[in-house]
Amino acid sequence: MAAAAAATATAAALRPTRAALAAAFALLVAAGAGAAPAARPLGCLIEPDRVADVGTPVVGVVDQLRAERGDEVRAGQVLLLLRADVERASVGAASARAQTEADVRAARAALDFANQKLRRAKGLLEENFVSQQAVDQAAAEQEQARQKLAQAQDQRRVLGEERRVADAQLALRTVRSPFAGVVVDRFVNPGERVEEKPLMRIAVVDPLRVELMVPVALHGRLQEGDRLAVQPELPDQGPVTATVTRLDRVFDAASNSFRVRLSLPNPGGRLPAGLRCKAELPELPAGPGPVGAAGSPAAPGALGASGMPGALKPAAALSAQTQARSHPPPAAAPATAGTAAPGLPAAR
Repeated sequence: MAAAAAATATAAALRPTRAALAAAFALLVAAGAGAAPAARPLGCLIEPDRVADVGTPVVGVVDQLRAERGDEVRAGQVLLLLRADVERASVGAASARAQTEADVRAARAALDFANQKLRRAKGLLEENFVSQQAVDQAAAEQEQARQKLAQAQDQRRVLGEERRVADAQLALRTVRSPFAGVVVDRFVNPGERVEEKPLMRIAVVDPLRVELMVPVALHGRLQEGDRLAVQPELPDQGPVTATVTRLDRVFDAASNSFRVRLSLPNPGGRLPAGLRCKAELPELPAGPGPVGAAGSPAAPGALGASGMPGALKPAAALSAQTQARSHPPPAAAPATAGTAAPGLPAAR
């Protein structure tokens, strides 16, 4: 009887401790469910929207430079010229041939004469002054004159195509900017021979492109069209606003992250490209978190290695258990046969 009374007293002493643990856990769950997790700024990089190494498909020697490093250029603006003396001469010759109309005029005059001869032959045939053979011969000569005129006209069209070919070959000696931007670098000098190498590098700086690596755990926080605050690492520069334009659909398994691209307007090129920056993610709305094993919301961060809520115990619960261990209940009498140790059901 004395042992049973001691066990009962021990169980009663433990009940307040378990109640305190339950209360502490409930408070922690309520606090975690009502507050949104804080989003840390993510590192990012501000880059040009597009970069092109401009070259030429022909082999030549640089004749003139029309742009230098740091210059702003328009789309189609001439960047440099290659020597093109032979090509210019070819264009002149092709133009002269294409403008020649003597062959066409001669063929047209011959056709007019053949038409008149045929008409006269038909008139004489009606008056029985010539035979049918003379009329047939005049008709054959008319057809020959018509074919010669068509041949001269076709030849003139061919000469026009040759002129366009010569113009295209000359145009290859002129290197133009593919888009509006800034000359980042120049790789050649006047008099230098170029062959399968870039001549200049052009970059678009309005708008700029912001590359952001986002952890997979934050997937779903961003959508195309969202506007984010971006803080460039530049002295005396405040935050700017960028718009999400693309989210990768294939994640990087090595870094457990995915790439997000943003478009940053940069009128006048006030921001240089190549800056590091910080991007602020939008806050999650407050609401219940994931449901725990007991049907109650699990506290943020209470995810174990298995990814299931409740794998880690809250800090308040661990503190309460530590206090319980540091202040154990009064020792009970040794258990005898037919009695149970404190906290265990009695053996039957």
